[in-house]
Amino acid sequence: QDPERLWEERKRMFDLPRSSWMDYDQSLISEGGGIFDRSAKSIQLTPQIKALAGLSSDAVTPDELIHALLKSDCELLWFGGIGTYIKAAHETHADAGDRANDAMRINGRELKAKVIGEGANLGLTQAGRIEAGLHGVRLNSDAIDNSAGVDSSDHEVNIKILCTEAMRRGALPSGERNTLLAAMTDDVADHVLAHNYAQTGALSLAEERARRDHVAFERLMVRLEERGVLDREVEGLPSTAEMTQFETDGRYLTRPEIAVLMAWTKIVLFDDLVESTLPDDAYFQTTLQGYFPKALMQYQDVMEAHRLKREIICTVLANRIVDIAGPVFLLRLREQSGASNADIVGAFEVARALLSISDLKAQIDALDNDVPSQRQNNLQAGLAQALRRLTHSVLAEKSGGSIADQIGEFSAARDALAALSTASLPPTRR
Repeated sequence: QDPERLWEERKRMFDLPRSSWMDYDQSLISEGGGIFDRSAKSIQLTPQIKALAGLSSDAVTPDELIHALLKSDCELLWFGGIGTYIKAAHETHADAGDRANDAMRINGRELKAKVIGEGANLGLTQAGRIEAGLHGVRLNSDAIDNSAGVDSSDHEVNIKILCTEAMRRGALPSGERNTLLAAMTDDVADHVLAHNYAQTGALSLAEERARRDHVAFERLMVRLEERGVLDREVEGLPSTAEMTQFETDGRYLTRPEIAVLMAWTKIVLFDDLVESTLPDDAYFQTTLQGYFPKALMQYQDVMEAHRLKREIICTVLANRIVDIAGPVFLLRLREQSGASNADIVGAFEVARALLSISDLKAQIDALDNDVPSQRQNNLQAGLAQALRRLTHSVLAEKSGGSIADQIGEFSAARDALAALSTASLPPTRR
C-alpha cells in the first residue's frame, strides 16, 4: 500500500465534521481485511483473518475476534484507543479496572507479538507488562510510549510564553504569531523525537545491564523511598526481599520496571537542580537556546527573560545525564564522591564537553541499521563508563569555578593526553 495515500484518507476522515472508522475507504485495505462494527452480532471471517487470528470458525462475535487477535503471532501489536486489554496471570479482571473489556482480555504470558506499542494509556496493567517482558515480548510502559505527546505540550507552552512576551515588548507583531507557530512545527517535532530516541536508547542499555546493575537498582529504590517519592507496591516494583530472591533465581528487572525507575530518577533530579544554583551558570545559555526552534533565535533577549528559564534548563540537564548514562549513574557517583546531585551534573557537563560526547553520540546513532544494536549499546556503555570516570575526577578536583572555567582548565590536559599514542601506555591499558 502507498503510505501517502493512506495518510490522505485518514486526513480526509479527520477533517470531516463527524466521522468514524466506518467512513474509511475500504478499497484501500489489504485483501481479506476490513472494518467491522464493535456492536455487530457477528463478523464473517475471510481466510486471511482466520490465518492471522488462528480461528477456524466462519463467523465470530467482535469480542471473540479481538480476543484472538490479541493472541495472534505478529510483529507489532499497537494499542491506540481506550481500554486495558492485557493483565498478568495472577491478576483478576477486577484488578484491570476495565469491565467493558473483561471478555477480551488476555494475560501477558499469552502474547505472541514480538513488540508492543502502547499508544494508549494503560493498554496493559503494569503487572501485565512485566509478565510479557519476562516471556520475551519487547515493550516499554505507556508513559514512555506516549512521552512525545507530553514533550510536545511542554514545548508548545514554553514557546507560547516566549511569543507572548515578545508581543508585549513589540518585537513580534501579534498578527504574525500563529504563522510563526505553524512554521516551527517540524523543528519542534525533531526536538521531541530526538529526546524520545535518546530516552528509549537509555532504556535499552539499562535493560541489557540489568543483571550487572541488579544490586544497584535495589539501592536506587531504597534511595527513592528515603526521598519519599517511591511506593514500590503502587508502582508494581519488587520489594527488597523479592530483589534478593530474584538474584538467586536469575530474574532481573524488566524494561517496564526500569522505565518507572528512570522516570523517578529524572523527577527527583529535576527538583534538586531547580533548588540549586547550577541552572544560573552562564554556560547553560546555549542549553536554553538549544531547547527552542531556530526561528526563535531572533528573540534571545526575550528567551533570557523567560519565566520558566531555569525549569527548562533543568529539564534538559536531567534528561541529558539520565539518557546518556542511565538511571544508576547518579547513584554510583553519589556513593563514590558524596557530592550532591547538582554538583554531579555540573561535573558531568564538564566531562561531556571535554570528551566531545555529543559528536561521539551522533556517530553511534548514525550506525542505526548498519550494525547490530548490540554493538551500538556496547559503544554507548563505553561512553557512560568514560563519563563516570571523568566526572568523578572533575568532582575530586573541587575546582569551584564556573562550568566554562572548568572546561578551560582541563582542556590543556585533555589535549596533551589526546596527543599521546597507545605506545606510551602500559600494556594493561593499551
